[in-house]
Amino acid sequence: MKIQFDALIQKFGDMGEKTGWRYFIISSSLAQELKPGNKKAFRVKGFLDTVPVKEFAVMPMGDGDFIFALKADLRKQLRKEAGATIHVNLELDTDPFIPNGDLMDCLSDAPDAHQYFNSLTLSHQRYFSKWISDAKTMETKEKRIVTCLRALEMKWDYGQMIRNSKKILS
Repeated sequence: MKIQFDALIQKFGDMGEKTGWRYFIISSSLAQELKPGNKKAFRVKGFLDTVPVKEFAVMPMGDGDFIFALKADLRKQLRKEAGATIHVNLELDTDPFIPNGDLMDCLSDAPDAHQYFNSLTLSHQRYFSKWISDAKTMETKEKRIVTCLRALEMKWDYGQMIRNSKKILS
């Protein structure tokens, strides 16, 4: 099942960790077309205007509606900000998750980190993998792999790793 609609890009005001996020709303009726009976976050793929998206999580807002958060890199590709309208064409993303190959190669040499990675939920494995895949340079990718390996060896989740790496860089 696919859904298509035009959406207004909005911006959260003072909303704790969501402050400043840009997003659009997927109404409860459209969300139910994608994943009937579901009230939890789920992944979608498709197009926003002509920009392809995949493995994007839509999050419930409590009233039955869901939000699709638009990170800065996606907004840059769309060339749109809050107040603009985008054409949304989405479907449920049921493609199997394939972790970053470079991370998996390095984990094969670190059995404790590999075991901990495999014990994580699929969504948490995605965080680590996507962070590495999103690196724009080989140098950044290598640093991120090393950071991931250290964090996994210490049995840290993704959030702990990111918070700790920010402390080190401050």
